Amino acid sequence: MRVLPAVIALSLALPANAQDAARGAAIFAGHCAACHGADATGAGPMAAVLTLQPTDLTRLSARNDGVFPTIRVVMRIDGRDALVSHGSPMPLFGQLYERQDTTIAAPDGTPVLTSREIADLVAHLEGVQRP
Repeated sequence: MRVLPAVIALSLALPANAQDAARGAAIFAGHCAACHGADATGAGPMAAVLTLQPTDLTRLSARNDGVFPTIRVVMRIDGRDALVSHGSPMPLFGQLYERQDTTIAAPDGTPVLTSREIADLVAHLEGVQRP
């Protein structure tokens, strides 16, 4: 029974990894919808003036053999996988996304260290996927 206290202690030391899709939707509305559109299809009001058109974020899973590309999405948002579209890399919101204080799991179980805001955005984006 010595294992149980160790498991409890370890679980208390790890960051919470529950994602809040509703909070992610609010972050998306405030920071992403201008380019990607309120419905995440890439038809935001700024799309017409961008050199490269925003991605339809509702089709990420469909373009990835039905699997949501969690790691790629996190790294695109936080800047580890830079996207130069209209003169600057994503993200445009700097420090909001730079922290790495929570862990989420990719579909294959790989842990991904990221910020709470990105974890919530990912939960929202997973929820808006369509075939």
